[in-house]
Amino acid sequence: MNLRNVAIIAHVDHGKTTLVDQLFRQSGTFRDNQRVEERAMDSNDLEKERGITILAKCTSVDWEGTRINIVDTPGHADFGGEVERILSMVDGVILLVDASEGAMPQTKFVTGKALALGLRPIVVVNKVDRPDERIQEVLDEVFDLFVSLDASDEQLDFPVLYASGRNGYANEDPSLREGTLAPLFNTIVEHVPPPSADPDGPFKFLVTLLDRDNFLGRILTGLVFSGSVKTNQQIHSLDNDGNIVETGRASKIMTFHGLERVPTDEAQAGDIISIAGLTHTTVSNTICDPTVTDPLHAQPIDPPTLSMRFAVNDSPMAGREGTKVTSRMIRDRLFREAESNVAIKVTEAADRDSYEVAGRGELQLGVLIETMRREGFELGISRPRVLFGEDEAGRKTEPYETVIIDVDEEYSGTVVEKMAIRKAELTDMRPSGGGKTRITFSAPSRGMIGYHGEFLSDTRGTGIMNRLFERYGPHKGNIEGRKNGVLISNGAGEANSYALGPLEERGVLFVGHGEALYEGMVIGENAKPDDLEVNPMKAKQLTNFRASGGKDDAIRLTPPKKMTLEQAIAYIDDDEMVEVTPKSIRLRKRFLDPHERKRASRAKQAA
Repeated sequence: MNLRNVAIIAHVDHGKTTLVDQLFRQSGTFRDNQRVEERAMDSNDLEKERGITILAKCTSVDWEGTRINIVDTPGHADFGGEVERILSMVDGVILLVDASEGAMPQTKFVTGKALALGLRPIVVVNKVDRPDERIQEVLDEVFDLFVSLDASDEQLDFPVLYASGRNGYANEDPSLREGTLAPLFNTIVEHVPPPSADPDGPFKFLVTLLDRDNFLGRILTGLVFSGSVKTNQQIHSLDNDGNIVETGRASKIMTFHGLERVPTDEAQAGDIISIAGLTHTTVSNTICDPTVTDPLHAQPIDPPTLSMRFAVNDSPMAGREGTKVTSRMIRDRLFREAESNVAIKVTEAADRDSYEVAGRGELQLGVLIETMRREGFELGISRPRVLFGEDEAGRKTEPYETVIIDVDEEYSGTVVEKMAIRKAELTDMRPSGGGKTRITFSAPSRGMIGYHGEFLSDTRGTGIMNRLFERYGPHKGNIEGRKNGVLISNGAGEANSYALGPLEERGVLFVGHGEALYEGMVIGENAKPDDLEVNPMKAKQLTNFRASGGKDDAIRLTPPKKMTLEQAIAYIDDDEMVEVTPKSIRLRKRFLDPHERKRASRAKQAA
């Protein structure tokens, strides 16, 4: 079987999923009259809504007698754990870069991993039909990036294609604006080596992706490194130390064709397949013939840098909107997630009612919370905190990020000033064309928590920020957090516009008329630094007297500020929580009783 295994890597929104759509169409994977959605590989609801790839997925197309297995990878560094695993399955990578934006930080992260494994890249400059394209500068940036990542001479001698994924063409000539994707298919076949698998050895298969099916149970996807496997063949799985995890049979073997998994009777060395029939085997385990005792080497995964506390929802409104509210259900769901997503670590707290969930970033954990919320879970979420480390001398270290900001020149001063407050160091500043400036910082991750919303306000929504984990460095000391206090409800009931009207002068409200409230719930942001307990339920005293001169005019309230899940998580302080239910996102104090809050505050000051 003539095979090629290739991964497509790119920064968020550089067009790789759209390019895969066109690869499907032009390889004859779909029927001419078949109705296919745009960005067909972004299969789950969150991916469609956000327009980003979250999960790595495999697919396959046939081109002139060669089967090309393609792995679509997430472009966001928060989902880098997905990418690190799948790189062991492929023999080449297609690096997609935007003809205007060029090489971005997320590109650097994945490309560095691919080059370290010795994979030879094919560079595709996408969106060449953009009016602000700067093809030659972008190619120079890519070459500089490869050099900075210690690419070998062979890797630096990469083929280049100029493409428009949306319009379905790729050419070796940068001036052409028409054609098909045939040059890309031919370059993959010529440039990517066939799998270096051993067809005559015993069956060995490394699990890199884990999926679930209601009928088949666990579906384990990966590359067959040697030998072949037939349906119902006896197999066993080994962990990284060579211990047997379980023994069973390959009840179903599936290969990929387009968007579907297709059952097959036998799979050969070098192919990317899925196996069902095992119940305990997980990512990085080796599935093999019972005679094999040595496991395959799995790629090490970078450690998590951020954690949040997931707790049982204990607010007075708990259980009204969700169906999954117990700690046992939350525990099972989180451990199931940690099993399939190797970049997430879950540890149970001493009180057994909360769990510390560590991941790569706010977006990754935010997507997990949003997914659980849609499944019917109710949760209490704490403020994210970074995971500290220690150097050889025993000094405290913390994670740093490379932050690249593209902003209009008029706002660059404000951004530099705000980043300096957050202990970020300016490492580069250059004009990027079109009146924009590209500013690069090295910033402690701790300082970046909660800054994105403020950044969008400062740049009037025009700024673009990209962040990437850089290293663990020396602890930067105290970083100033949120400057404003909050307005806290002092009782339970329904918000009343008569009470909310005067409160608008105190700050920004998060609730509107008629919303259900409870004691300790955060209903707005105070204009001053202190927290303020208020009564948002006070109603007007009704009497028989009428005010003279028409003073009984209706109260006109400004629409309340409604936060998304990510905004709420970034906004809260250490003594606050986000209450997440399938229908609502509420902010609250960790201790609802004011006396308990005072005690906790005094204890913190004493410490």
